[in-house]
Amino acid sequence: MPHVTPVIRSDAHLAHAGLVELASGVEIPCWESPERAVVIEAALRAEGGFAFEEPSEHGAEAILRVHDADMVDVVENAWTDAAAAGAVDGARSLIADTFLLGPYTERMQVGDPPTARHLRLGARCFDTATPIVAGTAGAARVAVDVALSTAERALAGEPLAYGLCRPPGHHAAGAMFGGYCYFNNAAIVAQWLIDQGAARRIAIVDIDYHHGNGTQQIFWERGDVLYVSLHADPMRAYPYFSGNASETGSGDGAGLTRNWPLPARTVFDEYATALSEALDLVAAFDADGPIVVSAGFDTFERDPIGDLALRTPDYARIGEMIGALGARLIVLQEGGYALDALGANAVALLNGLRQSDEPG
Repeated sequence: MPHVTPVIRSDAHLAHAGLVELASGVEIPCWESPERAVVIEAALRAEGGFAFEEPSEHGAEAILRVHDADMVDVVENAWTDAAAAGAVDGARSLIADTFLLGPYTERMQVGDPPTARHLRLGARCFDTATPIVAGTAGAARVAVDVALSTAERALAGEPLAYGLCRPPGHHAAGAMFGGYCYFNNAAIVAQWLIDQGAARRIAIVDIDYHHGNGTQQIFWERGDVLYVSLHADPMRAYPYFSGNASETGSGDGAGLTRNWPLPARTVFDEYATALSEALDLVAAFDADGPIVVSAGFDTFERDPIGDLALRTPDYARIGEMIGALGARLIVLQEGGYALDALGANAVALLNGLRQSDEPG
């Protein structure tokens, strides 16, 4: 009998809805929508061979091991402060309108920021694509619970466990959020595994279309976490300011950040060459815990905000390549916005990954 793969999921993300973002000064519906998780779950249920579980609650401790306490406070209380001040009507997203950039305070000493958390959004959020609504804080907290519960299943012996995290996480840095991401699910899991004594060295493999600037920043100087990322070249793609091949970490983390920026219309053969190089580094790193995979499907050829050219069968081949490492796998959902293909792409990746579960 084929092994049944656990899928950790929750309906809490449904409250993180009605989102808008500003793109080139124009208000548009957020590409990051509840339908993303809904279509993935439906496809996995139709495929069979997956067991669906609710996450357990883990509290704030693991989040605060990775994120600045003030940032967490802003994410969790900006909406309630705005509502108390009459600044929102319940039907619109809360988006920062002023950003605390480095040059703002250059050469001068400024006083304390506003106490109201919604007025401090621009000190903690780095873009106009990461709105806050009434259900955002709860959804972000449960996404972390999903990720940590997935990690627990791996520690219990599962060769592969999948966390259907929404909102995603890899753009959230230690003290700022953005890119649809509020808390960095993958980074929190990596730190939690180390804190639990489950591993001394962890590898994170990021296959989302966008560079995981937050994960890179969190572990930039760490010698116990390897971060490898394949993504669109930031010379043309969000987040623009990180993800170049020259970025390799510093201090204890020198050489443990590695980026493969990819040209537009990259097809599988080219992608596989880069992925093979990344996985060779993972193997050489000799991590002693599960591998954390930040899984994005915005590399798909018809993704509305991506420009690579992977096809649905390619995700199975990517899964087989990662699975060939022979490590336990914690797979956490990141991006992917082509709703008509998102479920099929998730099925393909997970089926490819679990080829390594089957006796050979």
